[in-house]
Amino acid sequence: MSLRNRVTLIGRTGKEVEIHTFESGTKRANVSLATSDFYINQNGEKVEETQWHNLVGYGKIIDILEKYVPKGKEIAIEGKIMYRNYEDKDGVKRQITEIRIEEILLLSN
Repeated sequence: MSLRNRVTLIGRTGKEVEIHTFESGTKRANVSLATSDFYINQNGEKVEETQWHNLVGYGKIIDILEKYVPKGKEIAIEGKIMYRNYEDKDGVKRQITEIRIEEILLLSN
């Protein structure tokens, strides 16, 4: 059996897309995505729970994000979960979880 690292999310972008250009000329796009779920609490009240995801895109995905994905846009993405380590400005080692977008579908205006 072949296991694959795949995730599918549907949500709304939480900020404008940020494009970073590295010294090599390679570009990377970053945007946050909010997904919401609901549950009923002990009092029978409907409670919304929002999760935030860090999305990254490369290549042709950057063009789509730049042109068609403003803050608040509803999108569906499919991608891979990636873990990245880095050192912050204070020298503290951190790990961030990101979703590398492989497919994107624009859902709302």
